[in-house]
Amino acid sequence: MDEDGNTSIFNISYTNFFLVGFPRLQEWRPLLVLPFTFLYVTIISTNALVIHTVVAQRNLHQPMYVLIALLLAVNICAATAVMPKMLEGFVQYANPISLRGCLSQMFFIYFTLLLDYNLLLAMALDRYMAICYPLRYTDLMTSHLLGVLAIFALTRSLGVAVPLVVLTARAQFCRTAVIQHFTCEYIALLRIACGDLTFNNRLGLAMRLVTVIFDLVLLGTSYTRIIYVALRISSRGARAKALHTCGSHLLVILTIYLSGLSTSIVFRVAKTVSQDVQNLLSAVYLLLPGALNPLIYGMRTKEIRQHIEKMLCGKDSPQEAGEKPKRLQNTRVERELPG
Repeated sequence: MDEDGNTSIFNISYTNFFLVGFPRLQEWRPLLVLPFTFLYVTIISTNALVIHTVVAQRNLHQPMYVLIALLLAVNICAATAVMPKMLEGFVQYANPISLRGCLSQMFFIYFTLLLDYNLLLAMALDRYMAICYPLRYTDLMTSHLLGVLAIFALTRSLGVAVPLVVLTARAQFCRTAVIQHFTCEYIALLRIACGDLTFNNRLGLAMRLVTVIFDLVLLGTSYTRIIYVALRISSRGARAKALHTCGSHLLVILTIYLSGLSTSIVFRVAKTVSQDVQNLLSAVYLLLPGALNPLIYGMRTKEIRQHIEKMLCGKDSPQEAGEKPKRLQNTRVERELPG
């Protein structure tokens, strides 16, 4: 029996592991604590600032802003599932974690990632109704529908995350107790598992492909229709507003899906890429959306930006003050485009 309480690797699997992220940077890893701590604090504070703005301002209690706030809340949860253990790993080379802790972390990572995808679908539906059916928007996009979308998002996320965790829990980990990663990702755990893993690999890949392809088809179809309708709006101001709002959502979609796609390709195809590079891509995939999303929505969404400037500066921003006379004169068409 070894000192971790594991008997022979031939008849029982490891139940305690060591996370070793960025193994070739052993001497430099303590220097990464400060920048990654700053990144974590930035993710928490910027996302929380936008969420507080949406909650505090009554005129932002609309479906689009509520969905943005939910997306940013998921960003905070996703970063919290990864960063504390990652920072701990920078301090000590072999970062211990139990199998139960590893599976819990894995669940929250994939659950929050899938919630991101589902909330982006809900946002696409919201913009589709707002731009394609502006006169019926308030009748269609009700609080009841938002509740249904929230239940759908939770159910769909659980439906993918739970099977992955259950399947991983049933695997035998007899190769090594060292996970060459800073977090318990599905592929990183399969690399130290033994036995026939064909079904695990195929199920993981199938779930990923079905989820991503299904979502991208829906997002592509909806935003193609949205942009087509927006370009036909006669009012230049309303047309610019619709395209600008959709542009923010499309930036977020590209950030999330492209970072995830690049990570999957490297993990499954580029076998010659070093473990450090693979781990870096995983860090980008897991943390980049949480860092960029509040900046995209906080800076590109005029209503949110103006309230943040007013809250931080204690007065109306120059842009907001200059636009007040215009808003008093204007504009019936723009009122037909919620958000």
